[in-house]
Amino acid sequence: MKCYPDYGPLPRRRSVQARVGHVAIGGDAPIVVQSMTNTDTADVAATVQQVAELARAGSEIVRVTVNTAEAAAAVPVIRERLDAMGISAPLVGDFHFNGHRLLTRHPACAEALAKLRINPGNVGRGSRRDEQFATMVEFACRYGKPVRIGVNWGSLDPELLARMMDENARQRDPEDAAVVTRKALVVSALDSARQAEALGLPRERIMLSCKVSGVQDLIAVYRDLAARCDHALHLGLTEAGMGSKGIVASTAAMSVLLQEGIGDTIRVSLTPEPGGDRTREVIVAQEMLQTMGLRSFAPLVIACPGCGRTTSTYFQELADRIQSWLRAQMPQWRGRYAGVEGMHVAVMGCVVNGPGESKHANVGISLPGSGENPVAPVFVDGVKTVTLKGGNIAAEFQKIVEQYVVDTYSSKVAGEGTQPAKDAAHA
Repeated sequence: MKCYPDYGPLPRRRSVQARVGHVAIGGDAPIVVQSMTNTDTADVAATVQQVAELARAGSEIVRVTVNTAEAAAAVPVIRERLDAMGISAPLVGDFHFNGHRLLTRHPACAEALAKLRINPGNVGRGSRRDEQFATMVEFACRYGKPVRIGVNWGSLDPELLARMMDENARQRDPEDAAVVTRKALVVSALDSARQAEALGLPRERIMLSCKVSGVQDLIAVYRDLAARCDHALHLGLTEAGMGSKGIVASTAAMSVLLQEGIGDTIRVSLTPEPGGDRTREVIVAQEMLQTMGLRSFAPLVIACPGCGRTTSTYFQELADRIQSWLRAQMPQWRGRYAGVEGMHVAVMGCVVNGPGESKHANVGISLPGSGENPVAPVFVDGVKTVTLKGGNIAAEFQKIVEQYVVDTYSSKVAGEGTQPAKDAAHA
């Protein structure tokens, strides 16, 4: 029983469905979570370890930098080692400046990758741009690989931008330079997509992105891009930043677009804290999609923020413990209990909203606030089942949640599960 209301699916923009390895993108496929390594790709051991960590966290596609001959030569080895570990997350090669040379000298790299990412602003200048772009597209055609044409306003084709600025300046009522820049991003993506199709790359193997670092700019650019093509779109706020700033900015921008049905894959481009965990960007992307009702990845914990009635930190500690425990169980649960990722658990701190919120959850507990009776009623699917007391409340509540999973979801056939679930099972 799901006590929270289901408002139905959000509308989705119609797009051509593509495939990256075993992962479907666009069309009716779920929105896909992507991430990118920050290791030196030539360091095979470090890159394999980080790809595995990202895949186990739930990244369905992982991008790696291919910037040197050593990195290009390492890609097939990385793929082999990941396969041997049971990690099948598709790898995307990120090429800038010298991709045409690297693919020519290391064709096994193209064969091992599931997708190529080409930035049209960094392919070359003048006539060399077209030639070098064509070389990369031809490799994609030869090996049957999709391509993401990824435009970025930090590396926008200067010749295209200059031409559009000049044309704008000649207008009777010229537009603001920022507006022209946004339009140039879209033109670069669409022109490059048409060029790739002319070179023989099928339409369903072309994905587009136009990344910027400003929230309002991203919304404007993707609205324009979505209105002018039916390609699958990769969504992300580039250079989002660190910590709460990066999380808030990415969520503010992408949630508006996702609500409008725009976006087939997403990446949250967080700058990790020094020595921080790269998988944080995967969890934020999952939580964004799940809180919007677009996908479910792990049971959600609802918890109150606390107030003067909850001077004890006990309910905070319990909420953190339950949330960490639920996420840790998902690699095993996902394959055994179909639908468990949609479960809601409430950990509340006092009598004001605690009992009511707990009744709305699948399993909820209302802990006593400061000065209240030291008892904690537990509700299962809206019905009070037990009242916990004493110093072992946390362990007892965890057992109740675990038993609910077994009783509610064990009768369902989990099937094969998603590939990320299989990857996660090797954690």
